[in-house]
Amino acid sequence: MNSNMGLIKMTHLLRTLNHSGSIGRWGAALQHQLHTGSSSSTPAAAAAEPVAHPRGRQTATMVPGDGVGPELMFCVRETFKQLGVPVDFEELLFSEVMPGRSASVKEVVESFRRNRVGIKGIVTTPTHGESGELEGLNMKMRWQLDLFANVVRIKSIPGLKSRHANLDFVVIREQTEGEYSALEHESVPGVVESMKIITKDKSLRIAKFAFDYAVREKRKKVTAVHKANIMKLADGLFIDSCKEVARLYPHIALDTMIIDNTCMQLVSKPQQFDVMVMPNLYGNIIDNLASGLVGGAGVVPGESYSYNVAIFEPGARHPYATGVGRNVANPTGMLLCAANMLKHMDLHTHGQLIEDALFKVIKTGKVRTRDMGGYATTSDFLRAVINAAASM
Repeated sequence: MNSNMGLIKMTHLLRTLNHSGSIGRWGAALQHQLHTGSSSSTPAAAAAEPVAHPRGRQTATMVPGDGVGPELMFCVRETFKQLGVPVDFEELLFSEVMPGRSASVKEVVESFRRNRVGIKGIVTTPTHGESGELEGLNMKMRWQLDLFANVVRIKSIPGLKSRHANLDFVVIREQTEGEYSALEHESVPGVVESMKIITKDKSLRIAKFAFDYAVREKRKKVTAVHKANIMKLADGLFIDSCKEVARLYPHIALDTMIIDNTCMQLVSKPQQFDVMVMPNLYGNIIDNLASGLVGGAGVVPGESYSYNVAIFEPGARHPYATGVGRNVANPTGMLLCAANMLKHMDLHTHGQLIEDALFKVIKTGKVRTRDMGGYATTSDFLRAVINAAASM
């Protein structure tokens, strides 16, 4: 391949990553070099350079969340400490169940904007908030950061038995509008109206994100999930937007499926799915349902993206409040979140080491938490992962 062809292909790759909101700091720097010619290295040489050992330490925001979140974040910090991961955390308490101690939305948003990356536990949204506001802290944070894309990869873990084997599909959820618009009112006593907002701009944006993700990850099909047979205007607009974007990607197949049928297909034949994209509420339901197919809330990582910020958080929305202080929570999902965060920060060696150690411990089967069919405590499992990483 001549140098010009290499330049064209590398530029195309970086544009794909940039449109999906997933380009890292190294990628942004390389993109600048490609366009300005400021580096003496060729694009191929730059791409081949190791990016797992950037100079100095980096800072990420940490929001432990509620329930067992603080215990799981301890596992992350301890793992980073023992393995010498060059990341410092700016930790903030953010909680609706402890409003007197919580940092403000402004403080949390500013921290994520400053660091551009972070890890977050589940922040519980009470049925009735203390302030009486309809918007929860999660919603306010997502809106202000414009965290429009939530990505959860549902993948079978070797050695962890489940009803279905060899699963590997991705759920992409638009999470800034839909039923989560916080537009509700009681028009007359006993009658409440709750508005679902679907816009073409945001539907096009999440559809393009899904197709860009499919291209980058070499996926072959995108399934758009909807209820357009009932919500003909709102979900009809979402489906039309997906079809409009799909015309730009002729090598990626587009399928559409009604949400109720999707749930049935997920529990009966989930292997048919590749990349799934859907509005807000459907995504929340499917994330949790699909997590149960591969081991439950304790083993599935997720991530949320804006154009400038990436937040890594559990894929299933379950704070596990009944497990607080009992040393029984499974840290797998949160450690996988941490590993994915490190890869996003161009610390690939450290991220891969944590991931490999986790899968080694699970596949060996000697140390497992109760949700995985064992009797190990959180501390036992953490110790086994750190020991496995140290022996690699």
